[in-house]
Amino acid sequence: MLQTIIDVQRDIYLAFAGHIKTFAQDGNWGALAAFLPMGIVFGAVHAMTPGHSKSVLATYLAGSSAGLGRSLIVSLALSFTHVAVAVLIALLALPLVSVALGTVGRAPLLEDLSRSLLGAIGLWMVWRALRHAVHAHGDREGVAVGIMAGLIPCPLTLFAMTFAMIRSVPEAGIAFAVAMMAGVAFTLSAVALVTVFFCSQLISLLKSRPKLVAVVTRSVEAVAGAVLVAVALHGIL
Repeated sequence: MLQTIIDVQRDIYLAFAGHIKTFAQDGNWGALAAFLPMGIVFGAVHAMTPGHSKSVLATYLAGSSAGLGRSLIVSLALSFTHVAVAVLIALLALPLVSVALGTVGRAPLLEDLSRSLLGAIGLWMVWRALRHAVHAHGDREGVAVGIMAGLIPCPLTLFAMTFAMIRSVPEAGIAFAVAMMAGVAFTLSAVALVTVFFCSQLISLLKSRPKLVAVVTRSVEAVAGAVLVAVALHGIL
């Protein structure tokens, strides 16, 4: 399955490279626009591969008892930041290269910042759970988590942007990145909705025992917070 996903990504990327070369020569937006839907497929398939903070997203949503609407907000914030950071790094490559970039497609400083902030959110969730009270998690917190998790840039977006800039058509790279963002958002939103659905089903099964629901909710939040802290420490150390 993973090999199939990798093969699809490769085929779409090679096609993208061909379209960028053609666009650099004739500037035909019509032909490029006709190809952009493949960018959505590219982003959706790419987000199925390991990474992209899917586990962080699912862990946070499970511990936050988020509804469907807020889970979508978190996944969209993550998707936007994940792709947008890669676009910004590509556009500002020269001043950032000696500070943020380590190897191609990576930004170690941003990765450590992302993990540190997520670890802080994890500690906050554990602390709240230990206070023995059920807390409502606002939209702002969800958006903040999405942005923090998305600070790790999308490597394929960075590759696509770099290739477009080499051909002196950064606008084409940005257009493809936007299409990719839609695909990434589709996959991450699916992960978010599935997580929330199963959590809501569990809570529904326990509705007849409100005290147990409170205990389970606090326990899940504490475990989710601990997992976020562990992921942050593992990534940094």
